Amino acid sequence: MSKIPELSNPSVCMRDPHRVEDLLQAMQKAGSNTIQVISDFDMTLTRFAYNGKRCPTCHNILDNSKLITNECKEKLKELLNKYYPIEIDSSRSIEEKLPLMVEWWTKAHELLVQQKIQKDQLAMVVRESDAMLREGFQWFFDHLQEHSIPLLIFSAGIGDVLEEVIRQAGVFHSNVRVFSNYMDFDETGVLKAFKGELIHIYNKREGALLNTGHFQELRTRPNVLLLGDSLGDLTMADGVQDMENILKIGFLNDKVEERKQSYLNSYDIVLVNDETVEVPNAILLYLTSNK
Repeated sequence: MSKIPELSNPSVCMRDPHRVEDLLQAMQKAGSNTIQVISDFDMTLTRFAYNGKRCPTCHNILDNSKLITNECKEKLKELLNKYYPIEIDSSRSIEEKLPLMVEWWTKAHELLVQQKIQKDQLAMVVRESDAMLREGFQWFFDHLQEHSIPLLIFSAGIGDVLEEVIRQAGVFHSNVRVFSNYMDFDETGVLKAFKGELIHIYNKREGALLNTGHFQELRTRPNVLLLGDSLGDLTMADGVQDMENILKIGFLNDKVEERKQSYLNSYDIVLVNDETVEVPNAILLYLTSNK
């Protein structure tokens, strides 16, 4: 691992460092034109916390904004208090959580639709929010663009808000594609529904398979760097055909002790309470450096 000193950072945990080394070597040898990056957004590309205070997800940005009435905020908070503990409960199976997550997202989206949110207010809401991309994000996005490496962001959040966050950060480059829940506005620009199939934390695999057209274009890129922060994110690359290598990096942000083992069993590299993309950046630098 001497080529990537950042893998010795205190936040880094690996179940099998030798396997990580083999994967990295194979991917570097294949060349950066065979690589694609598939990433979650909330709490993966964005920070979990800053100065001890939780940072908002795409949904939170709206929930906390002045576009939402206090009554609606209360209802959304009740949903969070009911369902978030279920989402991160390591004693429940994904099968058990799945219908409950659908229920949560569906109820939350119904509440948002009742608020008659206007499309032209989204930029202001993002600007006034505490949304923050992880430290080192600028290099991450710019480097991928410079090397023409596709970045697929797969999010159970709200696509319109997500795009605005990266647009305002100046990193919504042409190599970025977003799969998420998009708002459907009426002709006066008022939110009337959400489009298409609901993407929630545990059905990203279906989303990946529905979007095989996107993956089809990337058939010449069988090597995947995957970034996520939940066990549901591990299926985001299931639409990639003829995959050769996949290196999975997981951010473990919350309930560290009780979830660490399950993350180590599923991700190749686990980053514990790390608010930066320093390790992914170091890996990208290695993968794009000339042999």
